[in-house]
Amino acid sequence: MLNSTLVETAVAADRLEVSRRGTPVLHQLTFTVPTGAIVGLMGPSGCGKTTLMRTIVGVQRIAGGSLTVLGSTPDDPANRPRLGYVTQAVSVYRDLTVRQNAAYFAALQGFSVDHVDDAVAAVGLTPYADRRVEQLSGGQASRASLACALVGDPDLLVLDEPTVGLDPVTREELWEHLRALADAGTTLLVSSHVMDEAERCDSVLLMRDGRLLEHLPPRQLLERTHTDSMDRAFLTLIKEHAA
Repeated sequence: MLNSTLVETAVAADRLEVSRRGTPVLHQLTFTVPTGAIVGLMGPSGCGKTTLMRTIVGVQRIAGGSLTVLGSTPDDPANRPRLGYVTQAVSVYRDLTVRQNAAYFAALQGFSVDHVDDAVAAVGLTPYADRRVEQLSGGQASRASLACALVGDPDLLVLDEPTVGLDPVTREELWEHLRALADAGTTLLVSSHVMDEAERCDSVLLMRDGRLLEHLPPRQLLERTHTDSMDRAFLTLIKEHAA
């Protein structure tokens, strides 16, 4: 895990701007993600969540402003073993077992097999470790992808829509695993378009059209907008910014 004497802020953006194919996508984003917290990245599809995550993990070029990740630039090679990134699509080999997949990704990052079983256990898949991914349910396959991102015990874990397509029970189990990771010191940035998941986060970044509407803990967002649900809070913020 991240040494607490190094940085207290895992991610810091200052007037961050990102363009894709010459078209501005992210506009003047300023925010911080504290070490050891779960921060939800919320907003409708197409609002820029995935672009922001790709920028944080160093695969998207910055057009303006600044972005610091784990005390360095996003593309710093030294950060690679300290970052875990899980895309929306299941990013594992379906003809390999859960353990084989985790071992493969551990080898890619230069980690020993000692990390493999810990990563598999962290996502609750130890009973299925020797089962091929193609034999798993959709939720289990998603957790297998997460295990591959955990093999190096990353300081920062970036998850793009990890609960899409999961049934309520599996979603609940996954969030329990995410909270346990945060309690152990991992920083998590979790995107979702399901607003009720914001209540599971320590704070929420609300985005629309590539702009940051607000960044507050869930309870403060409800108080700030005088609403009783995250959906209503989001709609209230949209109307405020439109005005």
